[in-house]
Amino acid sequence: MQVLVIGLGRFGRALAGTLGALGHEVLGVDSSAATVQSCATGMTHVVQADATDIEALRQLGAADFQKAVVAIGTDVQASILTTYALVDLGIPRIWAKAITAQHGAILERVGAHRVVFPERDMGVRVAHTMVGRTIDYIELDEEFVLIETTAPREMVGKTLQEAGVRSKYHVTVVCVKRPGGKFTYATPETEVHEGDFVLVAGEMREAEAFAAMD
Repeated sequence: MQVLVIGLGRFGRALAGTLGALGHEVLGVDSSAATVQSCATGMTHVVQADATDIEALRQLGAADFQKAVVAIGTDVQASILTTYALVDLGIPRIWAKAITAQHGAILERVGAHRVVFPERDMGVRVAHTMVGRTIDYIELDEEFVLIETTAPREMVGKTLQEAGVRSKYHVTVVCVKRPGGKFTYATPETEVHEGDFVLVAGEMREAEAFAAMD
């Protein structure tokens, strides 16, 4: 997979670096010469360019990419103009970072296929890990979540079938992990031990209530 990443701040750099580590070819673009120089040893290709200029993007071969990410941070105007330029070049899939709801709405109107809110999403995620026994929290949509938590005492020493998790708590245990071990798929016969970690899926209220149990 070839991905164009525009904007090499902390978010863009982490995204580009992860894609590269996964074996994908990444072209990183930033308007700052200092930023480009600092990224030179960590990416496959990195160039300095004004991504709001569609001709500059054409010269970089941006139109040949199937996927692009606009990771520009605080410069809202540059973010919008860059997204518009990528849409004009006909790139099939464009992700764009937004810092406010209004910014996100404009990016969608311009043509971004998916808008992400890294700071907002991480704030929500961290807040939920501060409540109850929640270790990690992933919101799949407005009302459905995945929560990693420690097993409540009521489940210890029982199989998932005996504990009746789905009927009692209206959540599904997806995986179970022993301390120091790895997550394994849960089955009705999986026995829960003290200190085990469980990954549950369910409606937000039910999942949060499960994670709040002693």
